[in-house]
Amino acid sequence: MFRLTRLPAIHQFANYDQWRHRFMQRRLRLGLVFGLLYFVSFLPLDALSYFSTGQDPFKLLWIGMNLIRILLLCLCLWLMRKQAYQPRRVMVVFLLASWSINLLHRFYETYQGVVTNTPISDPDLFSWALSFIAQATLVPVVWPLHLISQAVAIVYYFGVNTLLGLQVATPGVPTAKLLLNTFWICCICNVSVYFYERLSRQNFAINRQLLEAQEKSERLLLNILPRSIAEQLKQGPEIIAESFSEVTVLFADIVHFTQLTETQPAVKIVDLLNQVFSRFDQLAERHGLEKIKTIGDAYMVAAGLPQPTTNHAAAVAAMAVEMQETVAEFNAETQQNLALRIGIHTGPVVAGVIGLKKFAYDLWGDTVNTASRMESHGLPNQIQISEATYQHLQTEHYEFRSRGPILIKGKGQMVTYLLEPCGTDIHLDRVIVSP
Repeated sequence: MFRLTRLPAIHQFANYDQWRHRFMQRRLRLGLVFGLLYFVSFLPLDALSYFSTGQDPFKLLWIGMNLIRILLLCLCLWLMRKQAYQPRRVMVVFLLASWSINLLHRFYETYQGVVTNTPISDPDLFSWALSFIAQATLVPVVWPLHLISQAVAIVYYFGVNTLLGLQVATPGVPTAKLLLNTFWICCICNVSVYFYERLSRQNFAINRQLLEAQEKSERLLLNILPRSIAEQLKQGPEIIAESFSEVTVLFADIVHFTQLTETQPAVKIVDLLNQVFSRFDQLAERHGLEKIKTIGDAYMVAAGLPQPTTNHAAAVAAMAVEMQETVAEFNAETQQNLALRIGIHTGPVVAGVIGLKKFAYDLWGDTVNTASRMESHGLPNQIQISEATYQHLQTEHYEFRSRGPILIKGKGQMVTYLLEPCGTDIHLDRVIVSP
């Protein structure tokens, strides 16, 4: 039926006004529920009093007033049924609920005074204080709204009743004293609301800054580590290491980059690398690859970790082809003459995080070394893959051209292949075309 929910979390809202609106919605619902329970609980007692005191017509009128209050509060709850951002509706509901509680009682007093031609009773300052303070406690924001609610009730009591010729203060109780009491009741409520909202606004700003700093730190951490590894690292300082039976590793290197650094300013070299590697980062994200690291002008990515996948080789091959296309586009845009050499190998690796400072997610094993050798023993503007990677890619739409057994440092003779999409033309004899 009705749920008492927690305050809205700050991170869900772009600014304080949105947070305050949601806060008012929830607090208003809470206040309306309490108001309904309050008046409903008194109905049986009022009915019993009506029948036990000779069916006083004014008592029946009082019961009718309470029923109207209940209906108005139900209407307010119905108006608050949606979560949409509607500040005006919330303010209207607040005033309607407030006046249904305060003004109906004053109407009853006025009607009774006019009918009986007697002075109306002094305002029950305790009930006024309870009503206004309850509103300030349940909805402690937007103090001008509370002031409007209070002012209408007070102006009605002293103004309308006076115009109707009704005495608003019994002998011995000066009107000035009543006004002073009501002033201080309202002043205490509104000042409390003002300072609460001021504190809430400051608290929102501080928490928003902390949240933004936390999100920035989170983004920086995710730029260094895979999300699953970052979550493990945040949970505890234990060693993070995993073995993967099959992943595909890619190394890429800019040919003759060392000579380029000797002829170009340092700033230009760093900017060039940043532009190229930033484009590679976008490719890695698009293909679902995990960037491992850059070492100088070398770029390393892997697929099949930290979450194992079955299409790791195909994903790496697709990125490799797009990396070559990206460098060609970059050369055309900047009048550079960069050549990219890429090597790929598939096999088991060990992955984990080491160190206490400037830690990084890294890979170890013969697969990493072989992938590096595929790159260093490759050809400019070509993608060299090992036999293991070739076995995974036979069903893909690529052309494979064998280089034959070549001598690989530290590995001996290895059969390797050059990979390109179907329809491209390279200057080695084609030996296999995948279906």
